[in-house]
Amino acid sequence: MKKLITTLFALSAFIITFAADSNLSGKTIAFLGDSYVKNHRRPSSETWHAKAASNLGMNYVNCGRNGSSIAFDRTREGFGPAMTERYKTEIPDSVDYIVIIAGHNDTGFIENDAEQNRWQEFCTGLDTLLDGIKSQFPKARLAFVTPWAVERPGFTKVNAQIITACGQRCIPVLDMAAMGVIDVNNPDFRAKYFQGPNDTAHLNAEGHDLLVPLGEAFLQLIGLK
Repeated sequence: MKKLITTLFALSAFIITFAADSNLSGKTIAFLGDSYVKNHRRPSSETWHAKAASNLGMNYVNCGRNGSSIAFDRTREGFGPAMTERYKTEIPDSVDYIVIIAGHNDTGFIENDAEQNRWQEFCTGLDTLLDGIKSQFPKARLAFVTPWAVERPGFTKVNAQIITACGQRCIPVLDMAAMGVIDVNNPDFRAKYFQGPNDTAHLNAEGHDLLVPLGEAFLQLIGLK
């Protein structure tokens, strides 16, 4: 919590300093992702990103799909194509900002891949997604939000690669794993703030509310001119 307070204070000070250069009201922002975006069994209006966009007066577009993956086609499982294909038709042409929230569902493929072929497929898919969005939407500003720090090896690798790939392209990243706001590995925290006590992906309304100030500050930062 101390780390969160320090981070929010720094972000708030930065926003106040440059507030005159940022005007997000009336702009359109699309969130592409998995159930972190779709919000699983709950309305998308309960998510931190919907609330943050509303607080900033933005037009909010939810491009979330339960079970969706950055790099792996899950059509046979009922979760549809990878995001490397989905963005081409789901994000509106008139968008001003695009935020990707993804990676959780890619970890399972990586953890169960003894020969590491899936890891390379993920890395290639991530690069393809970032470069494809930047090419198709050259005037839109792109940002990324990582999954939480779930205590499984795949999450550490996926988050690190997201940060590396975005850094190479100067894409802002909100590293949820490093923030420590969502204590996903704490059973008591999950029971209170997730949609179920054994859930490691889907926040309830109260859980999303914890992230609204941080998310709003992040959107303000990527909106600075």
